[in-house]
Amino acid sequence: MHADEIDPQAKAAIERQERFPLPHSPWGLKLARLLTGPAMWIQNRNPPAVGKTVDGAVPGPAGDLDVRLYLPDDDGPFPTVVFFHGGGFVLGSIETHDWLCRHLTRDSGCAVLSVDYRLAPEHPFPAAVADAYAAVEWAAANPDTIDGTGRVAVAGDSAGGALAAVAALMAAERDGPEIAYQALLYPGVGVEADQPSIEEHAGIVLDEADLEWFTECYYDHEIHERNPYADPTNAGDVSGVAPATVVTAGFDPLRDGGRAYAEQLVRDGVATRYENYADQVHGFMTLRDVDRATEAIADVADDLADALRAD
Repeated sequence: MHADEIDPQAKAAIERQERFPLPHSPWGLKLARLLTGPAMWIQNRNPPAVGKTVDGAVPGPAGDLDVRLYLPDDDGPFPTVVFFHGGGFVLGSIETHDWLCRHLTRDSGCAVLSVDYRLAPEHPFPAAVADAYAAVEWAAANPDTIDGTGRVAVAGDSAGGALAAVAALMAAERDGPEIAYQALLYPGVGVEADQPSIEEHAGIVLDEADLEWFTECYYDHEIHERNPYADPTNAGDVSGVAPATVVTAGFDPLRDGGRAYAEQLVRDGVATRYENYADQVHGFMTLRDVDRATEAIADVADDLADALRAD
């Protein structure tokens, strides 16, 4: 499941990031969020061009949600990918994933609607889930507003991958919007402390203390950890959800949870493409200087384009 060594480009990228360890305190969290602006200015320098970006807001269950719409350099309307950023439900924003969303737009030919959902610990579960599902419902109900065809997919990385998976599950169980596809990029689902991926790779990008801290921030009661709308691996039946691409990384502590969900989808009859990038790390698809990142984005974009443009 993992290569002999980490891809040198990915290794260099995460070594640069290790200068900024994750905060595990309220004041540290505030500082990390304040530092996101300058850090993202560097990350997003000379961003990949798209046809147009539009910053706006969509209605959420507790107020408007900031969104950014990325449109291809072509004539619309376009299928729409509703995207949720990673960050352990605690960090991250539209800005942290601008580079990834731009590449996804360019490579898929689809519009991408990136959503800023409420973050923990200020807003614990189920706030982010409620926001994510509301954004999907809005996108499906308002195609003309976003130059859309009405065909909708969901996508996200890490915590955002969990939200995308949950949105697909909720839509299936609640007779909600028709979701054509789901792209789950190293999703934060099915994580168990005794998994080999955690025992072998904790400390690469994410350590055990990071995982515990994210969990403590997100859940205000441990009973929620077994809720299928917190983690879809808890669902007894996922047979009604949209076809999926599930991406994992060989040196990612979250690898085994993502693989387990891909296997669960297949067992329940959901068409699923599973791809493990054996020499990569958690978060690699946001690393702009890693060639395998752009390759992986292009592959996922092809899956989305094939599903969303199908007759």
